[in-house]
Formats: sequence, C-alpha cells, structure tokens
Amino acid sequence: MIRVEGYQNLYRDENSGAIVNCDSNAYDTYLSSLKRQENSRREIDEMKKDIDELKSLLKEFLNGSR
Repeated sequence: MIRVEGYQNLYRDENSGAIVNCDSNAYDTYLSSLKRQENSRREIDEMKKDIDELKSLLKEFLNGSR
C-alpha cells in the first residue's frame, strides 16, 4: 500500500489501484450512524402503526356512537 500524498489515512493498493481509507475511527463512526438511522426508522415505522391503530379505533368509536 502506498500512502496518498496529502491525506493521512488514504492508501493506494498497488495491485488494484484502489484508494483505501484506513481510518478505523471514521469507519466505526459511520457504522454507528447507520445503526442509529436504522433504529430511528424502526421507531418511526412503529409510531406510524400505532397512529393507524388509534385512527381506526377512533373511527369505530365515532361510528358506534351514532
């Protein structure tokens, strides 16, 4: 691996020519942010289901009282 000039954590693979980021802290931070996004998405989906259930119950209640 050859260090890319001007970048502390970037290296070029001599065989493939690919640029590789060897900053494990940045990678860990990226993975953590993906996990937080997935958790947030799951929570939002659960809240949507709860709201739909509440709307359905409210409609049943209002239709039954007439």
